[in-house]
This record gives sequence, C-alpha cells and structure tokens, in this order.
Amino acid sequence: MDGMTSKKNVFVIGATNRPEQLDNALCRPGRLDTLVYVPLPDEPSRVGILKAQLRKTPVAPDVDIEYIASKTNGFSGADLGFITQRAVKLAIKQSIALDIERRKEREAAGEDVDMDEDLEDPVPELTKAHFEEAMASARRSVTDVEIRRYEAFAQSMKSSGGGAFFKFPEGGEPAAAGTGGFGDAGNDDSLYD
Repeated sequence: MDGMTSKKNVFVIGATNRPEQLDNALCRPGRLDTLVYVPLPDEPSRVGILKAQLRKTPVAPDVDIEYIASKTNGFSGADLGFITQRAVKLAIKQSIALDIERRKEREAAGEDVDMDEDLEDPVPELTKAHFEEAMASARRSVTDVEIRRYEAFAQSMKSSGGGAFFKFPEGGEPAAAGTGGFGDAGNDDSLYD
C-alpha cells in the first residue's frame, strides 16, 4: 500500500471472518485506517436480503418473506442465499420431473412430444413447499462463539486508540475528556457503535 499517494480515488477494502489473524502492520495509521465490524443482519435486514435475492424470481403470493426472516435469526447473508438458491433448485427439479411425466403421458397417448413450445411451465413460481424443504437443510454458518469473538475484537480495536483522552489544556487547566464541541460530527470514526 506504500506509494499509493500518487494515485487518487484508490480505496483498499478488505474483508475477513478471521480478524484476530490480521497482521498488526495492516492496522497501523496510513494502512487500513478504518475498521468496520459488520454484524449479522437483523430481521428487517434479512427481509431486505431475501427480497433482493428473489427480485428476479417469481414467488407465490402466499409465501411470507417476513416469516422466513423471523425464523432465520443468526443467519448470514450467505446462509439466506443458500435458502433461496435451494428453493429455486427444488422448483427446477420439480419442473423437470413434471415435464418428463407430461412428455411420457403425451408419448403414451400417441401425441407429438416435440411440440412443447406452447406448454406452460408446470412450476411457474416458488411455493411454500419449496421454502419449507429448503429450510429443512438450512443452518447457521456463524456460531455464537464466533459472534462473541468478533464483538470482542471490535471492542478491542475501538478501545485500543489512546487518542480518546487527549485534550489541550484550556486556560492552564486540563479539559475533561469527552467534552468536545463537535457533537455527533466528531464521532465519524466510531463505526463499532
């Protein structure tokens, strides 16, 4: 990362699920200056993630995305992606099986089996059954122990900065810590709260 001063608008962004293994040199000033702890999604976030993942997928009107989100506490975005992808794969498998069955029936009746262009999709949308089966094999990929480890790391990074107690003396007397005049604007780097 040294020598990037001549480049403008270059941002180096890294992500890890093993922050304790970061080399301390990466966390020095001028390197990765801002560390952001991204917690697991809360329920409204899970609703948004599910809706985003299903935005181009036809879903039956009786499928309650909010209910799925309420039952997936502790799931990551990737875990939710597994559920939606699994539901889609189940629907595709069902569609193929029904199409094969329909072809066999047409073949047995002596009809032309190559005239399938006009037939509608036997599984036009994801149903509750697809999601129920997908949820049966879903699991959380981040354990409670790992969450506590991430939160402890975030807290240690937040409290490791020694500049939080620095104040110029006013009128010969040291000022009390935390009495800055910036309001919330001076709190930009506190991304762990």
